Amino acid sequence: MFPTPEQIKNYIAAGLECTHLEVKGDGQHFTAVIVSPAFAGKRLIQRHQIVYAALGDRMREEIHALSMKTLTPEEFQ
Repeated sequence: MFPTPEQIKNYIAAGLECTHLEVKGDGQHFTAVIVSPAFAGKRLIQRHQIVYAALGDRMREEIHALSMKTLTPEEFQ
């Protein structure tokens, strides 16, 4: 069974403090807008690694593709 966008949102929120989190997708391919103070001072690859760490094994086992826009709260305004 494929995960829902809501499940992906919950997985990310459980492992990362987010001030805004939006996930869309069809069960295999997802897009996310993730706003977190944890991204401050981090390069793009580091931000993605933070999200991958929050998702853990789910990134390999459940999620086929995840396209992310990762922003700090200041960048999101």
